[in-house]
Amino acid sequence: MSWRLRVVHSTGFAYLSPVTSSYNEARLTPRSDNRQNVIVNRVETVPATRSYRYTDYWGTAVTAFDLHAPHEELEVSGMSVVETEPGERPGPERARDWDGIRTEAVEDRYDEMLSNTAYVPKNRSLVATARRLAKGLDPEAAVEAVCGFVNEEMEYVPGTTGVHTTAVDAWNERKGVCQDYAHLTLLMLRGLGIPSRYVSGYLHPKPNAEIDKTVEGQSHAWIEAWTGAWWGYDPTNATPITEQHVSVGVGRDYSDVSPLKGIYTGGQASDLDVVVEITRLA
Repeated sequence: MSWRLRVVHSTGFAYLSPVTSSYNEARLTPRSDNRQNVIVNRVETVPATRSYRYTDYWGTAVTAFDLHAPHEELEVSGMSVVETEPGERPGPERARDWDGIRTEAVEDRYDEMLSNTAYVPKNRSLVATARRLAKGLDPEAAVEAVCGFVNEEMEYVPGTTGVHTTAVDAWNERKGVCQDYAHLTLLMLRGLGIPSRYVSGYLHPKPNAEIDKTVEGQSHAWIEAWTGAWWGYDPTNATPITEQHVSVGVGRDYSDVSPLKGIYTGGQASDLDVVVEITRLA
């Protein structure tokens, strides 16, 4: 069953003194793929800026904009209407066993999704745990087992980690948010030799959402694994990807898909306000 969702994501900045120029990138446009169809999307700023769009290396739509008039506040808003469907796994004709995943061709093609990063560093203990969990399982079942382990062992506690927290930092605390759950899962799956990538997006919090009722949505993160084809799983909620998930960007980790990034000249930012509203339209 498909859903039609409207997502509004607004971010506001306030500065201690006027900013004279800034250069920014916004990743606020949902993906169009075999699970999603973007009907409407626009990214706007206050003050108004000149902008252009391009698709980055990972396939994420980027709105780049710069502003050269002095300003003490900046608001960036993305509005999208997107149709979503539940995620699907590779069918029997495409699914790979371990020998089919651990080939030179797969390792070469998906090298970047098998590599360690600052957010997803090497950790022998966690990889050993992943191997124990995967023993006797096929790759798809191993993905589920690792996601289930992360969900059970971690406690969801906002504010205990930050945007720079690594998977190992979060694991040491056994606390974190969806970003940490995703990074930890990626560390373990890559340690098994399963290509896996970070997904950013949104989640409607109610599986039985009322039509035309706007609720406070969530910026969210989950993972996609390659076991013959890419498919997603949400370790934070220990669930397959559903109509409630709206994906925006994919990459090696959070640094590839952050909603806003940029540089500016002028006063230090004193305030940041982020609001996500999501409405099921059909």
